[in-house]
Amino acid sequence: MNLALTILLGLAALVWVVGGGRALRGIYGMPRLSEFPPLPDADCPTVSLLVTARDEAAKLPQAIATLLALDYPRLEIVAIDDRSKDATGRILDEAAARDPRVKVVHITELPAGWLGKNHGLQTAYQHSSGEWLLFTDADVRFDRDVLRRTMALARTRSADHVCLISLIELKGFWENVMVSYFILGFLLSIQPWEAENPRSPYYVGIGAFQLVRRSVYEAVGTHRRLALEVVDDVKLGKMVKHGGYRSVCAQAFDNLRVRWQEGATNVIKGLTKNAFASLNFNALRTVLSVAAIAMLSVLPFAALFFATGLARLFAAVAVLAILILHAGAARNAHLSPLNALTHPLGAILFAYILVRSTVVTLGRGGVVWRETFYSLDDLRKGIV
Repeated sequence: MNLALTILLGLAALVWVVGGGRALRGIYGMPRLSEFPPLPDADCPTVSLLVTARDEAAKLPQAIATLLALDYPRLEIVAIDDRSKDATGRILDEAAARDPRVKVVHITELPAGWLGKNHGLQTAYQHSSGEWLLFTDADVRFDRDVLRRTMALARTRSADHVCLISLIELKGFWENVMVSYFILGFLLSIQPWEAENPRSPYYVGIGAFQLVRRSVYEAVGTHRRLALEVVDDVKLGKMVKHGGYRSVCAQAFDNLRVRWQEGATNVIKGLTKNAFASLNFNALRTVLSVAAIAMLSVLPFAALFFATGLARLFAAVAVLAILILHAGAARNAHLSPLNALTHPLGAILFAYILVRSTVVTLGRGGVVWRETFYSLDDLRKGIV
């Protein structure tokens, strides 16, 4: 028993020391959008900003205000009202009345074989004309010059596809525990700094800000290929990378922000829809993921209190490496480094979310999204 524990903790220490060191280099080596001077008018290509919203009246006004304030000379905004029952449609129509750059399309019915958001983005694309397409969410807030800087980044890095990591505004203890761990898990599993490397298998897609050349988007199949893909943002990045095009991911904590899910309950609900989908609806992957979380993120902290000898030494090394990585990643994302101290608690909650997402999805036989039910059989057929 003690030998097995020592081996497990030794492996955990090795993973965190080696993998954590590489991750920190990757995180701090990623480009920062603030380092790229805004592109002058003459160099700015046409951009179509595409957004779809359903019952987003609470957050939409603040987000729309930042879109209308964007300082970009060749911009159109195509906003989709996807079967909203609240004031979303009226808010968008009022924005269009104030700004001629805004075009609003109201969707009243969802065609068979489509997820609502994906159909909305496909519809927005069909009503757009820009050389570049910017996919975003209805709760994202932009700085005025974010598009000029992003186009400068795309030009400098010869990119066909640009994703930006935004600042996530958190309130309260539990939001910080859950979301800071989720952010770290996202970085370690996606490794967005590797997206630019054509020899790396890693790819990136971020729903808050995903800019792609129109010609590339059309070449990889548009959202028609993603019609029933729950994690459409990530899979769009996969399509671009596998199509042989150049992706780049940059940090934009000073230029882009979002108030994601409000409160721990909503964080759990929000991730319940996506967590099992991110594992391609594979229950074995859930089991392996939970086991990896337990071994790597929970066991080393627990072992500090009950292990002895070499096992305890390995646990201490793993915990130290975890704290350095988590604190560094949090600080880089403009979050408190003290979030690192909640790492095992965040791990337990995230494991719970994975299990909950799996059980709920299998129990329902599918996913409910935007008040529409999608069967698991159909969703599995739509995996990209």
